[in-house]
Amino acid sequence: MEILKKPLITEKISAMNEKGVYGFVVEKTAKKPEIKRAVEKMYGVTVVDVRTMRYAGKSKTRYTKSKVVSGFTNAFKKAIVQVADGEVIDFYGEI
Repeated sequence: MEILKKPLITEKISAMNEKGVYGFVVEKTAKKPEIKRAVEKMYGVTVVDVRTMRYAGKSKTRYTKSKVVSGFTNAFKKAIVQVADGEVIDFYGEI
């Protein structure tokens, strides 16, 4: 099971990157110590703090020519990770 699904790259989190704070979409069942170990192992940094948030799926409705299509967006869990002073995570280094 992959704990870290993808990094969050938004305007707000990009501004927080300068302070050593990074965001990730993680597995819904992942706990804070598991997230900390996964980030430290994958990026080779020291994690100081982990904050998590769970988001519920939203109902969406779209009107087409023939009918109304309704469904849900996926529920997900977000983790905000703070690394030690002077350490950085380079998301764009592999591109």
